[in-house]
Amino acid sequence: MLIVLSIGGSILANELRPESFRGYASVLEQLAKEHRVIVVTGGGAAARDYISVARSTGANEVECDYIGIDITRLNAKLLISALADRAYPEPPSDYKKAQEALSSGKIVVMGGVIPGQTTDAVAAILTEYLSADLLVIATAVDGVYSADPRKDPAAIKYETMSAKQLVNTVMATEMKAGSKSPVDPLAAKIIERCNIETIVMEGSDPTNVYDVVLKESNKENDKKVVHRGTRITS
Repeated sequence: MLIVLSIGGSILANELRPESFRGYASVLEQLAKEHRVIVVTGGGAAARDYISVARSTGANEVECDYIGIDITRLNAKLLISALADRAYPEPPSDYKKAQEALSSGKIVVMGGVIPGQTTDAVAAILTEYLSADLLVIATAVDGVYSADPRKDPAAIKYETMSAKQLVNTVMATEMKAGSKSPVDPLAAKIIERCNIETIVMEGSDPTNVYDVVLKESNKENDKKVVHRGTRITS
């Protein structure tokens, strides 16, 4: 299988601890024994801090996006460092370069690409471009809910949902001021248009990601696959 893994900065680099990068490096090494893997890293708290200061000093939103992209690429370089020679040595700066890097047979790690695209959107576009088999979005929440669970105690977590349901849910959540969704609207629309097999899951423990991918790759032999998150189907 070719797997695209989006790792949110909030779980990979929220406190910038080497243990986080080493933990994911160990799991990625195990996955790469059986699958081809390409990773997109987020920016986390550092990106938010830099962007906040940039806005305060007069930067426009495109300039802020570029700053965020720089931080995601720094996180990618830290993960590459943890992977050592098992990783492609540089984060690809666009989708074509990512495809070329993948042909090396090594684990490919990259950050952002262009302004206006979140980590999840980059991962979804990459999944489409490479015709990957599976997109895993590892984030700080344990799946997709009917509403923001922090604000609505009656919010229901979806174990499975259609891509169309994902789009509708994300759009409704995003329209509420101050609320957050585990998948942004652009990524959701790409998942819908391309029928991308997707899992949204809590990824603070990288071994959970390994377990989910392992079960997904063996689902033909195990019909009772249980995911620690939400499975998006076409």
